Amino acid sequence: MSILSADQLAALEGQGIELPSWAFGNSGTRFKVFQTAGTPRDPFEKISDAAQVNKYTALAPSVALHIPWDVVDDFAALRKHAEDLGVELGTINSNTFQDDDYKFGALTHEDAAVRRKAIDHHLRCIDVMDETGSRDLKIWLAEGSNYPGQADLRGRQDRLHDSLQEIYARIGDDQRLVLEYKFFEPAFYHTDVPDWGTSYVQVAALGDKAMVCLDTGHHAPGTNIEFIVMQLLRLGRLGSFDFNSRFYADDDLIVGSADPFQLFRILAEVIRGGGLNNPDVAFMLDQCHNVESKIQGQMRSVLNVQEMTARALLIDKEALTAAQKSGDVLVAHEVYMDAFSTDVRPALAEWRESRGLPANPLAAFRASGYEQQVAEERVGGVQASWGA
Repeated sequence: MSILSADQLAALEGQGIELPSWAFGNSGTRFKVFQTAGTPRDPFEKISDAAQVNKYTALAPSVALHIPWDVVDDFAALRKHAEDLGVELGTINSNTFQDDDYKFGALTHEDAAVRRKAIDHHLRCIDVMDETGSRDLKIWLAEGSNYPGQADLRGRQDRLHDSLQEIYARIGDDQRLVLEYKFFEPAFYHTDVPDWGTSYVQVAALGDKAMVCLDTGHHAPGTNIEFIVMQLLRLGRLGSFDFNSRFYADDDLIVGSADPFQLFRILAEVIRGGGLNNPDVAFMLDQCHNVESKIQGQMRSVLNVQEMTARALLIDKEALTAAQKSGDVLVAHEVYMDAFSTDVRPALAEWRESRGLPANPLAAFRASGYEQQVAEERVGGVQASWGA
């Protein structure tokens, strides 16, 4: 008999985690971007690789695109390609951090002509959303300053509001604007959207179709991320997650690899706040696989999220509530730790097999020969990377 109840398994069956197209291209650090045989050369090949993750896990039904990295001549053809492989095109991510014009900002720039260029880029992204059927436009801004006095902090916030307002006005009835925050990098003295509070203030001023994106790697060390999750769910403004893991800064490592207990705690608050399988809260990965297999890295990531979700679902809510109300600190903590310490892997493996999936998706994928096949087929051309 499974340790997971029918209701818990039903909750897990509804879970979907969007994959980022850029995770399948080459990535690295400012020191080196390593090449890998079989790396996709265009968005169509990225989608093909992403579909492998969903094929073996049934956990990744959609793929996010990054503009201009994933620009194609025919987005309808890309959409059909994805659907033929059993996945959908998801969030459209804008990019205003790789153009020399944006050296001192994009949506916050002093120069109205530069702001106009950045706004128009986002309007083009919404055009892409119309073609792909995507709901969310996600905006992360690499904007800020390095030295005190370099920039007018208040003026930049005002210009950001004005720019976002124009972009928001173009958002369709069934679309959303999602604003991501990050506490530093590439700017070091101040960042224009450094925390959830700033993101919340900006989106709340826009309207009900504007939400906050929480990237788990975009916080200062020691930040209680699950508290932020709780608060944004409470406010009805948690639009999406970018799951990843970090040891030092925005490392973009496999989610759950550095601190599985943190991932468990985050998912416990997601469940507590009604965010699991809530269509208003999108789950997504935002990771770079610099030295490991990209497809396997994405597969390991979604399985980690699934495993910690299963453990969080095992929290004995009645026992926890009783302990909290009576002030029994250690019993309340034990309830949490009992769920976290439960090995759900055998139950998940058995459940996968009952659904026609491999008990061990990673082992099944490795045995499929797909990586060897694409390494032989994808010869010539330019491998996809941060800039393409």
